[in-house]
Amino acid sequence: MSDHQASAKWRGLEWTGLGALVGVAAGLASAVFLASLEVATEFRTSHEYVVYGLPLAGLLIGLGYERWGKPIAGGNNLILDTIHGAGPQLPLRMAPMVLVGTLLTHVFGGSAGREGTAVQMGASLADAIAHRFRVRRQTRRQLLAAGIAGGFSSVFGTPMAGTVFGLEVATIGRMEYAAIVPAAVAALVGDLVTRRLGIVHTAYPTISHVELTALVFGKLAVVGVAMAGATIAFVELTHRLKHVLEKRIVRLPFRMFVGGAAVVVLWRLVGSSDYLGLGVPMIVRSFTDPSLPWFGFAVKLVLTAITLSCGFLGGEVTPLFFIGATLGSVLARVLGLPIELGAGVGIAAVFGAASNAPISLSIMAVELLGGNAFPHVFIVTGIAYVLSGNRGIYPSQLLFRKKYGGPLFAKPVTLREYQEALPRPRPPED
Repeated sequence: MSDHQASAKWRGLEWTGLGALVGVAAGLASAVFLASLEVATEFRTSHEYVVYGLPLAGLLIGLGYERWGKPIAGGNNLILDTIHGAGPQLPLRMAPMVLVGTLLTHVFGGSAGREGTAVQMGASLADAIAHRFRVRRQTRRQLLAAGIAGGFSSVFGTPMAGTVFGLEVATIGRMEYAAIVPAAVAALVGDLVTRRLGIVHTAYPTISHVELTALVFGKLAVVGVAMAGATIAFVELTHRLKHVLEKRIVRLPFRMFVGGAAVVVLWRLVGSSDYLGLGVPMIVRSFTDPSLPWFGFAVKLVLTAITLSCGFLGGEVTPLFFIGATLGSVLARVLGLPIELGAGVGIAAVFGAASNAPISLSIMAVELLGGNAFPHVFIVTGIAYVLSGNRGIYPSQLLFRKKYGGPLFAKPVTLREYQEALPRPRPPED
């Protein structure tokens, strides 16, 4: 055996072994998280008065993060920055702190998701493993991608989508193929661990076959344009609210108190608890219920933007599933498409565009909804991804060229740097 073959064999064993360790760690963490989240959600739905405590919960979470959480305040963006720049080890405290903060967010009714928690737990545990085994810089980056894949896969029960998400999310338009082995192993093992521990994931209706005719394609294009609009609205509202709140209210605990109070006020104005927490029952209803309110997606969009921009924890995935599924269901009724198809393509399109990960989210829709989601979901998600422009929910994603094509940049820039470099309209002169 040549030295090259021996090196490749050792590298494969290293990727497989460490990827499996990352998968076990991510799967265990997600199992604890999902079981606890179910208890928190059931408690809130049976004791709705606790929602009035959301401002105080925000104050407590903010005080905790102000005291112990400053090194991990970047969340998912900190992970992406670490992948790009090989910074110091992600603090291991990220896992328990984001777990507790997310559970408090949900038990008191904040409109947030769960992927951010799972990804941050998976990545921080993966980085601890990388440092424990003193791996090389490149292998560490691959294990961080594996941690993302293991966390995403185990929290949703979608190992193929989790694998691709771990490869796709760090850089817009480029895949981290070097991490495919540890990411795939971590995603498969993480999903297996959560299932063996008795975690049951949400079951979505299977989509019936719809022939892709020219007319259907045109209708799907209309849906894709609408999903891009919803994506732009969510991303811009969340980022601008965060900027305004950070400028006007310097301390995190007070920002979270104000944001929590705003969510409570909107909850009472809307008069329904369907938009609190994950909102999974409403997502499932969007596949079969033609009487859903047409404005439901907008309510969830605003509540989630407020919840996350002021500092509450959890993530964006499930709320964006809600926005896309309910909007898609309404559009399907208008366009004469089956509502389960509209909800199914919507469930992937908004988050696929907002996270700049259209391939992984399209695969996720197929895993969750069956093969009849293909190719419709790829069409809608692809259109939403392109039309949403060079923006996203993760400002630390790297951009090598604009989505619309054109030459490569002189050096890759983050979405944050790209947006900051855009010309701003001048205020009118007196």
